[in-house]
Amino acid sequence: MSGHDASATARVVVGVSGSLGSVSALRRATALARLLRAELWPVLAWEPPGGDPAARRSPAADLLVGEWQRLAKQRLAAVLDEIFATAGPGVPMHPVIVRGAPGRALVATADREDDLLVVGAGRRGLQRAFSGRVSRHCLAHAVCPVLAVPPSPLESQLLSVHRRNTWHLRMDTRGL
Repeated sequence: MSGHDASATARVVVGVSGSLGSVSALRRATALARLLRAELWPVLAWEPPGGDPAARRSPAADLLVGEWQRLAKQRLAAVLDEIFATAGPGVPMHPVIVRGAPGRALVATADREDDLLVVGAGRRGLQRAFSGRVSRHCLAHAVCPVLAVPPSPLESQLLSVHRRNTWHLRMDTRGL
């Protein structure tokens, strides 16, 4: 499935997990697909619990693969329904479920030079070292342009509230 096909329709491939970052990336990818008159390819990557090595060691894993895949498909459908509801994205859409690590799955799907791969950039700050692995993998390995969408200001505010709640810190209500 790799290589350049001049007759192929332009594609905007976007990683979707349901996180706030992936929702921002999906919204940006949809706007770009409309602008470019391209197809939208939302991709949800899934792995068995514990990863493939653990699944290979488990005798029951073969029985559960179908269920895990069904759950991944259900999760992607729920995210798309939440974002687009009945109106749809306004461009042809081809949702894809891929078994594998998210970075590799996205790079494998966006395998044409004229594709555009859109990913969430991950969190800012101290935790970025662990949260940006997918976007870093895509930037390093994709054969097409990659757009890393930064977190929305709302996401930063929600994380701040979550930290305050976790540490039982008082909230500054002077600005309310």
